[in-house]
Amino acid sequence: MLRKLVVLAAFCLAPMGASADGPGLAAPPELQDSGLLKHILPRFSLKTGIRVTADDAGPMALADSAPGTPVFQGLGTVWHLRIDAGDPAQQRFLEWLTGDIGRRTVDSFQPDGTPVFTAAIKVEAEVAELEYDGDPVAGEKASLVHCGRCHVIGPQNAMNGIGSTPSFAVIKALPEWEYRFQAFYALRPHGAFTVIEDLTPAFDPERPPPIVPVEMTLDDLDDVMAYVATIPVADLGAAIQLQ
Repeated sequence: MLRKLVVLAAFCLAPMGASADGPGLAAPPELQDSGLLKHILPRFSLKTGIRVTADDAGPMALADSAPGTPVFQGLGTVWHLRIDAGDPAQQRFLEWLTGDIGRRTVDSFQPDGTPVFTAAIKVEAEVAELEYDGDPVAGEKASLVHCGRCHVIGPQNAMNGIGSTPSFAVIKALPEWEYRFQAFYALRPHGAFTVIEDLTPAFDPERPPPIVPVEMTLDDLDDVMAYVATIPVADLGAAIQLQ
């Protein structure tokens, strides 16, 4: 009985919500000096249990230009987050920062009551349309075969997608849609059941994929990108206004 009480006491006295060490985040001096990272990183750790610290060695990085996902605007530029999509902790940080809670956290950083950064990013429209080397007709077929069992590709399978899975048109409405399509095989949950020939390793026979695997080539991926470039963007309506 005494041993049980000692174990129970030790459990009760253990720190709750301890954060696991996560990836470092590199950023230019002007961004670090602004105080924003000291504002958002502890809040991310408190919410997720993943500790992200400012570290010039990365592997994550905030930069004032592409590539990367645009995450907020301030100090006269749009800041892009660069991550290794194969790292779940880095992917979680990107999802948090671009989600409602992360966006509100950025907007709430107001030293002396003055907003410095905003998650409402204003991106100048591209003058030239994006072009891809693939075949959009072949890309439509590949999308239906490989992606249509979960995603709505378009009118072709409007009733066949999974309700919790965004359609191609919705994904294309996101600022980082190109990245999401080009690196889909490394983003959750695709990595668990997707193989890209000459790019990703084959599945371990002792750990088969949980569902029928998606097997594609780099040419298939180019074709899918060419097809997605032709589809219209979903109208997601006006941004929600918080009172």
